[in-house]
Amino acid sequence: MWTCPKCGRAFKNTNQEHYCGAAPQSIAEYIARQPEEAQNYLRQVDEAIHNAIPDAVQKISWSMPAYWKKRNLIQFAAFKKHLGLYPGAEAVSAFAERLQDYKTSKGAIQLPYTKPLPLDLIGEMAVWCRNQYGD
Repeated sequence: MWTCPKCGRAFKNTNQEHYCGAAPQSIAEYIARQPEEAQNYLRQVDEAIHNAIPDAVQKISWSMPAYWKKRNLIQFAAFKKHLGLYPGAEAVSAFAERLQDYKTSKGAIQLPYTKPLPLDLIGEMAVWCRNQYGD
């Protein structure tokens, strides 16, 4: 077990990325707390999702930005070398052919900061998630 020297929380992995202290209260606050090099990527993803599903509620869930309608539809988060997108396992499976250039796992997609963001695809996944889970 590794204990964060700043907040005292214990984690299984050494130097595990996490939030120390209180969770952000808004997506804008979440983005502002991130390293400068990640902020533009986060803003672009937030805008793509918001434009695709403007009727979804923006919130913070599990300390990361989420779009919600009856449940979390899609979430995203900043990491050291990539942006994590969390549309759920069914969405990753449904879009698997178009996600071949990205590392995926059950319900998660890693979008490296070294590649252009697939903003149209992100918007399509957000709409798919709303249609599957939000109605």
